[in-house]
Amino acid sequence: MKFISAVLLTTVLCFIAPPVLAQDYQTTHWKELVPEGYKPPPVRSQAFYDANPELAIQPELDAPMVESLDGKKIKIPGYVVQLEGDAEKVTQFLLVPYFGACVHVPPPPPNQIVLVDFAEGVKYEDTFDAVWVEGTIEVKRVEGDVAVVGYRMTAATVTPYY
Repeated sequence: MKFISAVLLTTVLCFIAPPVLAQDYQTTHWKELVPEGYKPPPVRSQAFYDANPELAIQPELDAPMVESLDGKKIKIPGYVVQLEGDAEKVTQFLLVPYFGACVHVPPPPPNQIVLVDFAEGVKYEDTFDAVWVEGTIEVKRVEGDVAVVGYRMTAATVTPYY
């Protein structure tokens, strides 16, 4: 009788309990990493920086962050700038809002870059297209060789965008 009661209770709970979502990550857009009223500098082409090499530096290193994001579980799309890994996968990277940032043109301001650690690693072939990253974001300034970043995240998942 106890077994039947347990099975019945489990069945009922499956129908009335709210579904448990994978960590309840909130889809976040890049504009949400920028405080209201702050306008990031325009994205310019490689040709512009070839003609103006003195401007080929990361702008606005003191750009403000959105403090209320600290500790939030988010899902954000972006492009990978590989930093660390092994022969098969990337375990640390910069997530940026547009292709070529930090590589072909200067990095965006710190409030438009997320330093991501992903112990599981992302296969190299998956880093050449846009990805979704899910994890808990921190408002944390980190100064690196490639760029100054304003946010840091330990990723729970990294999946292809398409």
